[in-house]
Amino acid sequence: MEKRYVGIKEISEYLGISINTAYAWRYRRKIPFTKMGKLVKFDLKKIEAWLEKNSVEACKKY
Repeated sequence: MEKRYVGIKEISEYLGISINTAYAWRYRRKIPFTKMGKLVKFDLKKIEAWLEKNSVEACKKY
C-alpha cells in the first residue's frame, strides 16, 4: 500500500526543495495541505494535481 499523506520532510524531498521552503509555501498557502488536528499533512494526489495545474509548457521555436 502506497503512502498518500506525507509530512513536511517527505514533501520537501518529493519536490526537491528545502524544508524551510516547504514551511514557507505552507505558511503562504502556496501548496495544498490538510490539517489533521495539530498535524499538517500533504496529500500526494492533490500535490500531483497542483503540479499539473502550475506546469508551464515549453515554447516552440520558429
